[in-house]
Amino acid sequence: MHGHVTPPIPPRADKGHIALTLPELEAWGERFGAALRAPVVVALRGDLGAGKTTLAQAMCRGLGVREEVTSPTYAIVHEYHGTHGAVYHLDLYRLEHPRELANVGWSDMLASPAIVIVEWPERAGGYLPPDAVHVGLEHLPSDPERRLLLAG
Repeated sequence: MHGHVTPPIPPRADKGHIALTLPELEAWGERFGAALRAPVVVALRGDLGAGKTTLAQAMCRGLGVREEVTSPTYAIVHEYHGTHGAVYHLDLYRLEHPRELANVGWSDMLASPAIVIVEWPERAGGYLPPDAVHVGLEHLPSDPERRLLLAG
């Protein structure tokens, strides 16, 4: 895949690291989504409850998706239609082996002019494209109302 953009780094972000409240994370996600152009794979990393699905939902709003965006934990993949085309949202948490990606149409998604948002990308192993845009989220033990966003 090619054509991805560098994630827009929020003001005050030191080297792409910034602590954000949930509303700030959602606003950043919408701006980030609006800046993306297909084809691109966005890899969202973080522990359970770190905000990956919340960020994916905000990105989809920024991409012009008007339908409800839900977690694809059990379905593995949901397809949406944004302003500029297809948006695939994958949650690979339940994947037992990367080769299972073939069962959800991974190769077709990567070959299409689409935005592909992947939660739990580490479960894709070597199938994740080398030019994927990585965004991480971490809990902040000192401030449970914020998440540390790692981008850029």
